[in-house]
Amino acid sequence: MDFAINPDHQSIRDGVGAVVRSFKDEYWLERDEDGKFPFEFHRAMAEGGWLGLTMPEEYGGAGLGVTEAMIMMHEVASHGGGMSATSTVHINLFGPHPIVVFGTPEQKARWIPRLVAGQDQCCFGFTEPDAGLNTTAIKTFAQKVPGGYKVNGQKVWTSTAQVANKIMLLTRTTKLEDCKRPTDGITIFYTDLDRAKIAVTKIPKMGRKAVDSNSIFIDDLFIPEEDRIGEEGKGFSYILHSLNPERVLIAVEAIGIGQDALRRASKYARERVVFGRPIGQNQGIQHPLAEKWMQLEAAYLLVSKAAWLYDNHLPCGAESNAAKFMGARAGYDSCLQAVLTFGGFGYAKEYHVERLLREVTVTRIAPITEQLILSFIAEKVLDQPKSY
Repeated sequence: MDFAINPDHQSIRDGVGAVVRSFKDEYWLERDEDGKFPFEFHRAMAEGGWLGLTMPEEYGGAGLGVTEAMIMMHEVASHGGGMSATSTVHINLFGPHPIVVFGTPEQKARWIPRLVAGQDQCCFGFTEPDAGLNTTAIKTFAQKVPGGYKVNGQKVWTSTAQVANKIMLLTRTTKLEDCKRPTDGITIFYTDLDRAKIAVTKIPKMGRKAVDSNSIFIDDLFIPEEDRIGEEGKGFSYILHSLNPERVLIAVEAIGIGQDALRRASKYARERVVFGRPIGQNQGIQHPLAEKWMQLEAAYLLVSKAAWLYDNHLPCGAESNAAKFMGARAGYDSCLQAVLTFGGFGYAKEYHVERLLREVTVTRIAPITEQLILSFIAEKVLDQPKSY
């Protein structure tokens, strides 16, 4: 395996880094306090061409793979913005993947260039209050009517719905009890977020305040037939194409946030003098920081392997899920250790590590829980009986 720095990958790091570093800690602290969507950051990333990194070249994108997306999102995560920075842009990378893979040429031409240019912002209506990670149990229903569908139902944890003008919506078009298999009868749409028919309620939360999460309530929303992606009833298989890339990106974002916190803690440990010596001279401070560095490095290698497998069209479900587990754990543990290294000042917003801890916590929960990952590995890798 070649660990030499790829010049093209270094160019991505340099280009993305130049944009990200122009948004200082104070900018992200203000967004954490006021909850405003970071439009300026989103625009800067769009103008740099980074929102289209994985989109097809014929529609204005760069046509690159998960490895390049991983490198980009690691850089975005590493400079103080936390998940408020990453979530502003990573939704563009593989969230719209069903359009790229299953959309008609007309749909791709109509939708993708606007996403690449940052002219459209999309939210995703997948999760439901009573279904959680059991996607086959969703109840939001799209009833066929002349010219399209009438949709009723509700979703939860719909990110960016406060500012989005488009929604990718997962619905049932056949009731679960009428399907041969639970995965049948699910249909996916990409359409206008009509606020006359969709009520959006923000969910107050502990982190990632600048990128809103919401409950949405859909009442007789009409979706034209030309906004359906692929075949009716085949939507469950379509969303599977983006699951492994999503896990890789969440993992590397957690790692980047953890490394950011670790750098801050290491600098503080060198400079903070107590009892006439820097606290970093004490092994009680040194050793936990060194251990966190090792955990982050190991997790990054696993993420890199998962991305390489995906880009080479090889099975990567176990590696992608394990990378998400290990990356989120390593990132979270590093942020927590950073707070503890700062001591009382770690609790102060002025030093930003408490914010990074709050930002990284979501990576242990979403888009899939640690418990389901462990069950998946036990079943698919270790050949244990299915437990859920």
